[in-house]
Amino acid sequence: MTSSVEMSGIAAVVVTHESASSIDDCLMRLRVAHGVHEIRVVDNASADDTMEIVQRHALQDARVRFIANPDNPGFAVGCNQGARDTQAPWLAFVNPDLMVEADTLSRLRAHAFGVAGNVLLGVDLVDEEGARDAAARRREPVFAAMLHAPGAASKLGVPIDDSLALQPVDVISGALMLLSRALFDGIGGFDEKYRLHAEDMDLCRRARDAGALVVVANDIRVLHIRGVSSRARPVFVEWHKHRGLWRYFRKFEAAQRGVLTQLGVFGAIWLHFGAVLARVVLRRA
Repeated sequence: MTSSVEMSGIAAVVVTHESASSIDDCLMRLRVAHGVHEIRVVDNASADDTMEIVQRHALQDARVRFIANPDNPGFAVGCNQGARDTQAPWLAFVNPDLMVEADTLSRLRAHAFGVAGNVLLGVDLVDEEGARDAAARRREPVFAAMLHAPGAASKLGVPIDDSLALQPVDVISGALMLLSRALFDGIGGFDEKYRLHAEDMDLCRRARDAGALVVVANDIRVLHIRGVSSRARPVFVEWHKHRGLWRYFRKFEAAQRGVLTQLGVFGAIWLHFGAVLARVVLRRA
């Protein structure tokens, strides 16, 4: 007979890159988190002290194991590697700069048990000042519409409805996602053709297309120290962010649009990248 533990165990997967400033605290919190049976850290070629910190945790706690990639194949690849190296029926993808409380993941799992059918869950993200992050609740982007209303690109956040413990949305943040292994495997995991960014939108889209509910747990608040892994290489990060947006458009929307619209979206994405690049250069200057 399958035990309740086997039915409810959580595998936490953390993908790191130059994450030494936050991974120690992240792992300490995951090690005392309720219901976590496995912790997998997949490191993408960190050159700082990330792996030394991870190795120390692995020596102290048998649940902590790591995969050290010699290069940086991207966040999606790392998530899939970590998932494949675990067996627990629930998967929690946790950013190395996300600080869960002891009951964060167990409360998310309890919410999942209360939903009929498959569900992909996120949380209410806050920064160090307690400000709530709009990226925790987003609409699905419609790129063609954004061509006619460019300001709409910055207005994808969904208003918070605190009257709902679980608020349905199109997209949750990849900073923390919890879902069953059955759902994850059923939709094929993360799309590894994304290097950085937009892979969370993609996973949410495919989960919804498969009939799953995508929700934010408004009653579970978690600290997210944003951008720890990306501060040293802002141009690299922005390049792959915009590349990911173009892939998302081509994958889900382009076939419904004419050639002129496709060219317009392409131009808009890369003009925006150029503007971001100019700001980065000016900031450094």
